[in-house]
Amino acid sequence: MKGAPFAGVLRLSRFMIRQDRMRYMWWLVGITAMTLIVPPAFNELYPTEQDRNLLAETMKNPAMEAMVGPGNLANYTLGAMVSHQMLLMTAIAVAIMNILLMVRHTRAEEEEGQAELLRSLPIARHSQLTASILTLFGVNLLLALLIGVGLYSLSFDSMGVSGSVIYGASLGAVGLFFAGVTAVCSQLSESSRGAVGLSFTVMIGCYVLRSVTEWIPPFGWLTQVQPYSDNNWLPVGGLVITSLVWFALAIILQGKRDIGSGFLPSRSGRAHASILLRHPIGLAWRLQRTAFISWSIGMLVLGLSYGSVLGDLDSFFQDNDMLASMIVADENSPLTAQFLPMLMAVLAFISTIPALLSIHKVVGEERKSRVDNILGRAVSRNKLLVSYLVLALCTGFLMLSFSALGLWLAGTTSMEDPFTFFTVWQASIVHFPAVVVMMAISTCLIGIAQKATGFIWLYLFYGFLTLYLGGLFQFPEWMEKLSPFGFVSKLPIEDMNWLHAGGLVAVAIVLLLFGINRFTNRDIEG
Repeated sequence: MKGAPFAGVLRLSRFMIRQDRMRYMWWLVGITAMTLIVPPAFNELYPTEQDRNLLAETMKNPAMEAMVGPGNLANYTLGAMVSHQMLLMTAIAVAIMNILLMVRHTRAEEEEGQAELLRSLPIARHSQLTASILTLFGVNLLLALLIGVGLYSLSFDSMGVSGSVIYGASLGAVGLFFAGVTAVCSQLSESSRGAVGLSFTVMIGCYVLRSVTEWIPPFGWLTQVQPYSDNNWLPVGGLVITSLVWFALAIILQGKRDIGSGFLPSRSGRAHASILLRHPIGLAWRLQRTAFISWSIGMLVLGLSYGSVLGDLDSFFQDNDMLASMIVADENSPLTAQFLPMLMAVLAFISTIPALLSIHKVVGEERKSRVDNILGRAVSRNKLLVSYLVLALCTGFLMLSFSALGLWLAGTTSMEDPFTFFTVWQASIVHFPAVVVMMAISTCLIGIAQKATGFIWLYLFYGFLTLYLGGLFQFPEWMEKLSPFGFVSKLPIEDMNWLHAGGLVAVAIVLLLFGINRFTNRDIEG
């Protein structure tokens, strides 16, 4: 609209908030709750200065610094400990939130034709992108306020108002940074999947480079904030300014392209289709092979990074009788063997993500009305869903195997007495029945209410919270058993519990059959 370059921005922002208000609420509640439960737990586990100094000694290690960043180890108060242990990890969750929400409001709506429908209304060319930016600015501001006020309300002596405010503000600034990065990636790629992939590549690259130098934004700058000690506002201001640059670049790029197109051209396809495309599983593989390759490389690299820590564990705890007594579960097993189940559990949770994304792909195809074209041929609903399910099962199995391979390769170079590959692979693949149960639950949701499939991510997060952080927060055992991962045997320090494994498989089969049956009998939505 001439003379009104941002007409309709406020109206579109209100529409986005109304449309996704529940999604915003779940993200805000989840991240805020994850932040606020940590300080009381740390205060119970490390009540004295001596306890905290003991923990600080274990953090003086290149591997740990690469994972959580530098901290004020000389004056390791409760506030400094919370900031050191949690700020970077929470920032990754905030980054993921902004990446997914920005893609949803920009490239995903454009890909589905909603952006073209909106542009038929009296709004300007840049209004939708500007409204998305304005909306996420509000979401990140609200997140910063919730975390800042929440941390200060805990009333710990070392967690004053200035440190709490800058803690929340730094997370909000990181969120704005990745909202800007994703806004640019949405202009470069011509698909929502490509925009998400580019954004996650930038996020992972920034995290890896941060371990090399602290001058790489945003994570490198974030570690220089040091809430509850230095309270350095300069990196926060730098992140906000950089975010504005990203937003301006995204608006400029949007003005130079046609709707539906991107600056990175898609590769031309073959003149003749592969013989694999004659079967639904071949089509499912063709749609997901890029994501599969990317996740495979990511799990291999993640396994390598985790395996590189194993060689430092013995030196980590050899002079620390108190910490050794806290983690030892089997006095007859070395520390590395006792740490292996925990590391493999974390990798198993991450390996579940691509498996769930694989089975959820059929939901995305259904929403875009592409499933009708397949079902119009000699393809049954059972055959379609089972094809995606088989691919998801293979994905989960291979992701666990790739992570085990990476951890074993790094362990052979960092450990004096390394594990055998079969030992590591067993400790990883023992989680596969639990991964299958998660896929079975997703299948049930697809068959009953495909709009509710997002709840599986909350359930997965619950399982991670109770198992990985259960010992830290002293959760009761029954809370762990509410997740299928709570029934996984902790190899190699425990014997294999075939009854639990068989029970998980039986539950998965029942849920899969029920989900497939419901998918066969419900209406196809588009």
